[in-house]
Amino acid sequence: MSNRTGPFLWNLRQFSTLIPTSRTVRQYPLGLCRPQMAYSNWNPRNLLLNNFDNRLQAPVRCLFQNALVFKSGDDFQTKGTSSVTVLTLDRLLCPRGLSFDSKHSLISDNGLKKISFHQEASSEDVLTKETKPTPVTSRKLSQECNSLSDVLDTFSRAPKFPSSNYFSAMWTIAKRMSNEQRRFEKQLMFNHPAFHQLCGQMMREAKIMRCDHLLFGLHAVVKLGIPQNTLLVQTLLRVVQTMEPCKNVDVLRAGLRILADQQVWKIERVFTLQAMMKCIGKDAPMALKRKLEMKALRELDRFSLLNSQRMFEVLAAMGHCSVVLLDECSKMVVGNIHGCPFKILISILQSCRDLRYRNLDLFKGIADYVATTFDVWKLKQVLFLLILFENLGFRHVGLMDLFMKKIVDEAGVLNVKSIVSILHVYSSLNHFHTCQTREFLEAMAGALTGCLHQLSSENLLNAVCSLCLMNRFPLAAVNQLLQKDVIGELLTSGDVERNVHKLHILAACLKLDDAPYHKAVDLALPLLPPAPLPPNAKVAEALSSLLGDGCFSKNVQLPHNYHIDFEIRMDTNRSQVLPFSDVDLVTSATDIQRVAVLCVPRSAYCLGSTHPRGFLAMKMRHLKGMGFHVILVNNWEMEKLEMEDAVTFLKTEIYSTEALPTANANLQSTC
Repeated sequence: MSNRTGPFLWNLRQFSTLIPTSRTVRQYPLGLCRPQMAYSNWNPRNLLLNNFDNRLQAPVRCLFQNALVFKSGDDFQTKGTSSVTVLTLDRLLCPRGLSFDSKHSLISDNGLKKISFHQEASSEDVLTKETKPTPVTSRKLSQECNSLSDVLDTFSRAPKFPSSNYFSAMWTIAKRMSNEQRRFEKQLMFNHPAFHQLCGQMMREAKIMRCDHLLFGLHAVVKLGIPQNTLLVQTLLRVVQTMEPCKNVDVLRAGLRILADQQVWKIERVFTLQAMMKCIGKDAPMALKRKLEMKALRELDRFSLLNSQRMFEVLAAMGHCSVVLLDECSKMVVGNIHGCPFKILISILQSCRDLRYRNLDLFKGIADYVATTFDVWKLKQVLFLLILFENLGFRHVGLMDLFMKKIVDEAGVLNVKSIVSILHVYSSLNHFHTCQTREFLEAMAGALTGCLHQLSSENLLNAVCSLCLMNRFPLAAVNQLLQKDVIGELLTSGDVERNVHKLHILAACLKLDDAPYHKAVDLALPLLPPAPLPPNAKVAEALSSLLGDGCFSKNVQLPHNYHIDFEIRMDTNRSQVLPFSDVDLVTSATDIQRVAVLCVPRSAYCLGSTHPRGFLAMKMRHLKGMGFHVILVNNWEMEKLEMEDAVTFLKTEIYSTEALPTANANLQSTC
């Protein structure tokens, strides 16, 4: 492609294809597309019609200010308005795809470079001769017509599919002309009354056009000098970027990305930059992503509130987490949170989840806003936000308390999906209200019992497992889950590995928690695969320095698939550590206090706190039921400590408060 193809790639892949129905789209200098009802002035009976995607919405906004419309001459002038007549068409029965193998070439102006496109065969859209429209070929048009206006006259008399051939024919004719004649013919083309009609038909056909027609049509449109910021070029670019993978598409995309990489610094508008970032794709080269990130950082002082809100979605679409950029946008979002629409809040949280971006101030700002305006939100909306907060590991006490009170009052209106989701959120975040926990659990257990006949086996397992995490065992639901046919279905269908894991949790809870009606239940379950054991080298070294060798055990496996990183055995006052060789001399187990040291990752806690999440809380509860004193060691904090500080921390955790002076004396005497 010549150098003139560069500018139209500035806004690569930023427009959704906008195809209005029976409307005239009027494009104003500020770039706003306003639909105006109009009737078709030609009969599309020559096209095969079949319900052309009525779901496509009318255009609401053209994404460019001072948009250039179709202009005359080589030195284009800005025109106030122009109209593109868009007709009501049905879906053509010939979607994009070839029914044969073919090769095509695009040859540059100088004739030296050649880009080959190999079209792959497609058998899904093969049509019979009776249903195929009679296509018009660009070769025939270029042979029969002597000027660009002749091609447009032919189109206006009897439009035929595909319209890309008219553009290809015009470019073929233009190549035969001298520069002066070509300039004059282009001016006539832009002023021809059928030109806007042809552009409108090209946009409508773009999503159903065959790959070769689309690619050669786009090539001809660019060569004919149609400006890059017109709706036609942007629509064709958007469709090209969403085509199914094939050799033609891969070659074109590679070329477009190279040119986009060269032009990124020339982008002037933030909205245009974000459109490019959003559409460049997750598989774009990392160097291009970083270049776009740097460009966005340079434009930060020009960001509007809408730009800041949209940046989360943009970076998620690009698959690039820029912490600096997101932090700055988060500040603006939180500072202007009041009045923020629900869809924007959802989009921001979903993008944070996809990017694995955690910003406590952002999440707290959103949750505070929703809690303050709680009465204006629907129950379903708040639940959706809580589900996303759970995905992010964020627990907002105030919002969850308000929602809990609402559920106690309106538990009867919950459907199956809402019941399962609510139980999952509250059990995962291990949230309990100081006053209404019992009422909440009773309300949820009652709602679950009332819809048992509607629950699938997996939903029943999920709901019961969530209640077990919260130490609640509804009799009817547990009895139904323990039926042989239900267990058999869970072990043979769906996500079997996940089902087995949850059934092991159920079995442990029935044995170790307060579930008197099911103590005798023994489930024959497959063994879980062994989990990888973390080294915890620094903790092991600190324990050796503090207690000496032989006074603790590593990687201890317990019943019910529980594992503890280190076990220490002490006297009941936790004032003296007993070597494992001396434990056998103790005649009564009541004289021994077993201490479990758990090395815990940050993800085991709720975000920004030391509040344990559901599985860790359940494990601590069960270990205490087995007679252990549980000590939690935060991995990320331990790694920051010097060895001396790590030893001091473990000493204060292992020994009781009353025994610390004695432990200090013993430690000094052994040094």
